[in-house]
Amino acid sequence: MCRTILYNMVVLFVILLNSYVTRASDPDPVQDFCIANTESASHAKQCKNSSLVTVEDFVYAGIKVPGKFGPTGLSGVSVNSNVFPGLNTLGMSLVRADFEVGGVNVPHFHPRATEIAFVLEGTIYSGFVDTNNKVFAKVIEKGEVMVFPRGLVHFQMNVGDTPATILGSFDSQNPGSQRIPAAIFGSGIKEKLLEKAFGMSSKEISKLKKKLGPH
Repeated sequence: MCRTILYNMVVLFVILLNSYVTRASDPDPVQDFCIANTESASHAKQCKNSSLVTVEDFVYAGIKVPGKFGPTGLSGVSVNSNVFPGLNTLGMSLVRADFEVGGVNVPHFHPRATEIAFVLEGTIYSGFVDTNNKVFAKVIEKGEVMVFPRGLVHFQMNVGDTPATILGSFDSQNPGSQRIPAAIFGSGIKEKLLEKAFGMSSKEISKLKKKLGPH
C-alpha cells in the first residue's frame, strides 16, 4: 500500500515537473497586454498604464531598412521588447537579417527559443546540426521557410549573386544568441585548452582570439 502511494506521488511529481519545464521558457500572459514602461527606473519591466496605451504601442517601424553590416557581410536588426515595448509578455520576437553577396551568419544558437526563418529575398544556404552532429542543410529561396529547433546550432550563407534578406521569428521575447566562434575564441578560455581541443598551435589560437575577441 505504501509503495503504491509512493509510486503515485513520484508519477505526479514527474508530471508536474515536466509541465513546469515545458512552460518555464516564457510564461503565459495574465492580461491582454503589458506595454513595457520604458520610463520606469526599475529593472523589472512594469506595465504602462492601460489608459495611456495607444495603437502606436503595437506598431514598430525599425526594420524597414537593413542595419549596419559586419565583417562577415551580415546585418542583423533585432525586434524584441527592449526596442518594441508592445512585445512585452507576449512570448515572441523577431529579427531582420540582411546578407551581402557571400555574406555569412556564423554558426550560433538560441538557448531559449525555436526560430523560423522566412526568406524575403535571395538564395540562402541554411541549416542546423542536431545533437548527433548530423547536418540538416539545403539552399532555400524567396518564399521558403526553415525552422531551427531550440538550442541547436544553425547557420546561413548567401549563395546567390544578389543581396538576400531573411525574417526570423522566435517563440520567446528574449531568445538569447551565442555565436560559436566568439564564444570559443573570444571568451577568455585558456589557450592551452583550446590548443589541445582543436589541435592548433599557440600562434594560431592567439590569432583567432585577437580576431574574434572583444574590441
